[in-house]
Amino acid sequence: MTAHEQAPGPGQAPAAPAGAWQADPPPAASPAASPTAPVGAPVGVREAEPPGAERPGAERAGAAPAGPPEAGPPRSATTGPEGAGAPPAQRRQGRDRYLDLLRSIALVRVVVYHVFGWAWLTILFPSMGVMFALAGMLMARSLDRPARQVIMSRVRRLLPPLWAFGAVTLTVLLVGGWNPLKDTGDGAAWGLVRVLSYLVPFGAPPYPPGDDWAMQAAGPLWYLRAYLWFVLASPLLLWAFRRVPWAVLAAPLALTAVVGTGLVAIPGETGEAVTDFAVYGGCWVLGFAHHDGLLKRIPRYAAVSWGFLVMAFGLWWASGHAGAGGWNLNEIPLAQAAWSFGFVLILLQYAPSWERLPGRLAKWDGLVTLSNNRAVTIYLWHNLLIFVAGLVVSQGYRLPFLAGERGDAALDATYSMWTFVVVWPLIALAVLAFGWIEDVAARRRPRLWPNGTAGNRAGRRARRT
Repeated sequence: MTAHEQAPGPGQAPAAPAGAWQADPPPAASPAASPTAPVGAPVGVREAEPPGAERPGAERAGAAPAGPPEAGPPRSATTGPEGAGAPPAQRRQGRDRYLDLLRSIALVRVVVYHVFGWAWLTILFPSMGVMFALAGMLMARSLDRPARQVIMSRVRRLLPPLWAFGAVTLTVLLVGGWNPLKDTGDGAAWGLVRVLSYLVPFGAPPYPPGDDWAMQAAGPLWYLRAYLWFVLASPLLLWAFRRVPWAVLAAPLALTAVVGTGLVAIPGETGEAVTDFAVYGGCWVLGFAHHDGLLKRIPRYAAVSWGFLVMAFGLWWASGHAGAGGWNLNEIPLAQAAWSFGFVLILLQYAPSWERLPGRLAKWDGLVTLSNNRAVTIYLWHNLLIFVAGLVVSQGYRLPFLAGERGDAALDATYSMWTFVVVWPLIALAVLAFGWIEDVAARRRPRLWPNGTAGNRAGRRARRT
């Protein structure tokens, strides 16, 4: 699928008490940017998302998360380069809470999209574009160090959380009788190679045909694959950007017009990976531009005007190329690329630099901190947990006080809402059970619930003394 947010989640409730929840993605959530599937159909494999912080996050093109590895974006630069090729001379250090907030919103939007499957969410807030832009910004900052060291650090932070997820998923599949050496239809050798995608996201992970939960669980892995491609390409991309910035900014949109419209068709997973790279490449490079201060040198009226023009083009293109999902940009690569690029350009042009969340937003500080510290975990596990939440809600059909047509109709009407309510405690459990692996991967002391509360208390005590 070219739409990478995986197909949306539950959508409508099953018409009858079902044993397995059929959902429809994330992540802009399958390995590429995935479309949303209608309720009642197996969940799609893509959307954009998790994850965000320098960690993966998720949805798929057309679709999970956020961009992978480090724990949070740096504060945006306050002084830009005189020339497009040089990084700013001075940059304040620390976390920029505005960027942290954007990542948190992106993750929540991915979960909402995968539960309810509302296509208009891909227009309201293009999560995957935002997450790739934030990840690109962090990558540009890190590439002040030797490229090999930076790439190895990113890969190290990415893989252990994926290994934990792959271990659980593969164990359940194998215990259920699936044999990847025989059941993939590709032969034993190629089946084994494809299974390794659960360990290193270089391709599309296999799963039993028609197995809804496995399809949904594998959905977010498209984002990790795209993130890995961007990490490997970033040294060359950043070198080119600092020499010909405008050409590098425009190149991904041009590439999407070629490979994302059918003008040039690249078959199979290679085609999906190239399309993902093109669709979100502009956002990744916008992260470079923000880090290097290039956006600050563009008059705001010019940047906003161009942003709206590119977004308008995206909507115009979508109007003539809507698929089964209607105006679901996850299913329309060129529209997704243009809309995400213009949206991110405007967001970054207006980006304030917050040391702490202002006003009423301050009450969300703990959750924003937690979601940024656990962006990879949330993105990796949320889609599978949406499936589990659907199974839990389906048990409501067996409750005596909901027996009969009126009870079934009431649960049908609120099925997605209850799934949304149930999935958050499950995500919290996943954070407790697996989130500490992100700390180990980053060579930090493992923490169960890193919402910044302990650090805030220590800071208050230090100020009092």
